Amino acid sequence: MRTFPIGGIHPHDNKEWSKDKAIECLELPDEAKIPMIQHIGAPSNPLVKRGDKVLVGQLIGQSTGYVSANIHATISGTVTAVDAYPNGQGQRRLMVVIKREGDEWLPEIDRTPDHKRECTLTPSEIIDKVREAGIVGLGGAQFPTHVKLSVPEGQKAELVIINGVECEPYLTSDYRNMVERAEMLLTGTEIVMRAVGVSRAVIGVENNKPDAIAHLREVIARDKYEGIEVMPLKMRYPQGGEKQLIAAVTGRQVPPPPALPISVGAVVCNVSTAIAIYEAVQKNKPLIERVVTVTGKHLNSTHNYLARFGTPVSRLLELSGLPEGDVKLLNGGPMMGRSVVDITAPLIKGCSGITVISGEEAARGKELSCIKCAKCVSACPMGLEPYLLSKLAKMQKWDMAEEHNVVECIECGCCSYTCPSYLPLLDYIRIGKQTVMTNIRARAAANKK
Repeated sequence: MRTFPIGGIHPHDNKEWSKDKAIECLELPDEAKIPMIQHIGAPSNPLVKRGDKVLVGQLIGQSTGYVSANIHATISGTVTAVDAYPNGQGQRRLMVVIKREGDEWLPEIDRTPDHKRECTLTPSEIIDKVREAGIVGLGGAQFPTHVKLSVPEGQKAELVIINGVECEPYLTSDYRNMVERAEMLLTGTEIVMRAVGVSRAVIGVENNKPDAIAHLREVIARDKYEGIEVMPLKMRYPQGGEKQLIAAVTGRQVPPPPALPISVGAVVCNVSTAIAIYEAVQKNKPLIERVVTVTGKHLNSTHNYLARFGTPVSRLLELSGLPEGDVKLLNGGPMMGRSVVDITAPLIKGCSGITVISGEEAARGKELSCIKCAKCVSACPMGLEPYLLSKLAKMQKWDMAEEHNVVECIECGCCSYTCPSYLPLLDYIRIGKQTVMTNIRARAAANKK
């Protein structure tokens, strides 16, 4: 069974709480707050003002750079504000607020359930549609997808890899997409292959999802999806990391930054991203919704919702029933997710799940001294020294943190998970990585002057 070569851990997947819950459409919110930054790169520029009427799918935020993404209205109604509001982490972000009035869509969006497979568009036309639709990586990275599909001059794609690993504990949105929306996923994969000019694609799926593997293989054989194969992978976190997945599937190692996956001939897209590409190219539907898992051991009910962006997180929690007492809410799963401090904040493109943990599971152990056991080093899938990077960040030794490759950290949390002293290694490393990347960008800007 294939996997990546170094590091990694094996936490309990805890997917039994929601994996058998079919996708259900979440009722529309009465009001949607839609952030103008739901992606890596430059924020979008709002195109509407208070009092404007908008339709579902209408462009309301224009991308402002190559690495940026369009934003679209997710409900129809009247714009009531264009102002700054807190996001899930309490940071104020510019948002367009829409009060819902009915559910009227742009007429060019195909809302029929009919599956449309044939695509005759050229690669550049596909990339243009993806750009217009505001599609970003839905596995959590939120990297604008049109950039990923634009193979740089002098390089050549050899293989498309579709990430169906979903190794983050608790989350099951990609799993439900593979089981329930396989035709959309596979046609989306064909479109990605066409866009980057390759004849082979591999869908990587961890072997704890045998029914998803079997179903995808059945549809591939039945509907003759040529050049697409499903590759079972060993259960090992973080198997779904882009570099780890490429290593598992191809045996190739992506070089350190600024090298990208295309440097080893690979283009990687998440399962949910491939479905969004299908809808954009074949149905003229911009990215306005996604499947979101709402899960936790002590919730009254768990769900996999197809939910519109801008829906308050509180609405998803109300329908699931929070347990009594103190709980911790995570945007994502327990390994890479970030704490939600404001439940009135809106659902955004990068949110694949809301995980609710409580009791001992939510408590942090008492921080002790580092005992130099090197468990964090053994667990790091990037071959870094987390104990050192954490200490350098804590001491604000930014130059040394850069020298020791802090920017290569994928923030998987393996180090914190394995630490017997309960040190918040990832917390400090995240600060160090963010600061060093800011310094690198500042240097680059200064050198251009």
